[in-house]
Amino acid sequence: MTLGDREIPEFEESTGKRSRVISKVLAPAVRLWLRSQVEQVEELQIEITAGDRQILSGYIQQIALSAKNAIYQGLALNQIQLTGQNIRVNAGQIVRGKPLRLLEPIRIEGSVLLEEADLNTSLKAPLLKAGVTEFLQTLLRSGTAGIGGDRDLNLQNLTIQLRSQQVVLGATLVSDSGNETPIAIRTGFDLAAPNLLKLVNPQWLPHATAKRGLPLSDLDGYTFNLGDETEIHALAIDPEKVTCQGKLIVLPA
Repeated sequence: MTLGDREIPEFEESTGKRSRVISKVLAPAVRLWLRSQVEQVEELQIEITAGDRQILSGYIQQIALSAKNAIYQGLALNQIQLTGQNIRVNAGQIVRGKPLRLLEPIRIEGSVLLEEADLNTSLKAPLLKAGVTEFLQTLLRSGTAGIGGDRDLNLQNLTIQLRSQQVVLGATLVSDSGNETPIAIRTGFDLAAPNLLKLVNPQWLPHATAKRGLPLSDLDGYTFNLGDETEIHALAIDPEKVTCQGKLIVLPA
């Protein structure tokens, strides 16, 4: 089997024996399904652990994958390493040439690496743009910055800068009259629980490159719920990159 001009080795069962069911039937179906979930992906590698009888009954013991430069729902991910176990699929339809379909939710665990440039590219996508905008509006409405009220704030030119264990979010606040005011907030993040992100020492900055800021003391420790389907076990924020390890539940379409 090939990916572009590059040969992909046949997949092996957990017993070490070559499996034609995996290499000729299941692997292409898995690869096609994965590609249908992303807008772009490079260097996609898949390792399937299962026996032929398991596969034909619709059970896959484990799928491990790695990829680079993937775009998922507008989010640019520089590197991905994921593993899913105990997967139920529509095996009977796959052997007849039908697309792979998940029959049950699966728990995925692994790690992703995002570079600062990836995050700023992702800000153009609705998912991250909406999340960052809502986050900034929540902080601005806290009153510390002198901006109150419940109305939506017009934030443009969103940017993300990464520091050691800190994130700097910048934007331009556009008033109803069209006046533009640069704003920036710097904060650290920690895990209050696997699905709760906590703000650490958030500060209001006069501009994104300022060294000193005004502490947003009332928001120190403020948490954001990531949802019951997401768990983060380790989060490292370094200059120009973020590394995240955790688990995610993938639901059948």
